[in-house]
Amino acid sequence: MTISTRMKRRTLLAAGLGLAAAPAIFRDKAEAAATGENRNMDGTPLPEIDQFKLGSYKFTVVRDGINISEKPYETFGTNQDPETVKALLTANFLPADKFLNGYTPALIDTGSDVILIDTGFGAAGRARGAGQLAEGLKAAGYSAEDVTIVALTHLHSDHIGGLMEDGAAAFKNARYVVGQAEYDFWSNKAREGTPAEGGHKAVLANVTPLVEKATFIKDGDSVAPGMTAVLAAGHSPGHMVFHVESEGKRLVLAGDTANHYILSLLRPDWEVRFDMDKAQAAASRRKVFEMIATDKIAFLGYHMPFPAVGFVERQDGGYRFVPKTYQFDI
Repeated sequence: MTISTRMKRRTLLAAGLGLAAAPAIFRDKAEAAATGENRNMDGTPLPEIDQFKLGSYKFTVVRDGINISEKPYETFGTNQDPETVKALLTANFLPADKFLNGYTPALIDTGSDVILIDTGFGAAGRARGAGQLAEGLKAAGYSAEDVTIVALTHLHSDHIGGLMEDGAAAFKNARYVVGQAEYDFWSNKAREGTPAEGGHKAVLANVTPLVEKATFIKDGDSVAPGMTAVLAAGHSPGHMVFHVESEGKRLVLAGDTANHYILSLLRPDWEVRFDMDKAQAAASRRKVFEMIATDKIAFLGYHMPFPAVGFVERQDGGYRFVPKTYQFDI
């Protein structure tokens, strides 16, 4: 089929409305799609990435993968009547019978360090479409060798699976920052024969081989200049959040403090199946998001809707998620 030059221009002009602000790596593919011209298009979708500035720091957010699950009331609001959970979802224009979970590692380029926060599923997730971190970094112009620090909010498998690749460290030039309480819990042989045994084995396989290059931290410790770790336990025994500040701008990397933008934020006291200490997790949610709401600062939540960055305001006894738009771009 032949496409006229006039049609190509008109189609490209329409497409161009969305291309002007797009990263160059996406622009060539979009132009090729609009004109029908094949310029090194291999048919492989690019990983989803989003980039923005916080002061002088450059953030890159990568969608490592997504997962669609049934019966959200069996994961969120497990101390509520299922109909109550369904009603809240329906009131917020969401399906009552399914939910989508995303996984969102982030890279911070400070100019002196390239800091990776959590690593996604890695090779173990690729059969189901996850484990896209490495490709996402490549799309953003980074390689695994560029990473100088890997900081882990906690040691669940969807956060540590990308640490190793083919039996070797995936980020060979990096040092690792790990919560002491978190590592002590998961590496302990006492986890054998318990429901935590799977997590124990994942830590032995992915984290223990790297301990010689690891710094073990506690509440209040510095990760890097402008970045401080704060204990927010409950989801796991040593779960951390990271406070980042550059040129007076602030952002909290909240990890899994809240795992759903409606069910965990609007109802922070509702229990979540994956929170190991449910009362402590709820208290941490309240503490972290009350601070974020009071100070009117941004946060990045690992399971928030992509690109997983936004703000919260107080609403109905909880917090309303306000996703970022252009406030970091101007």
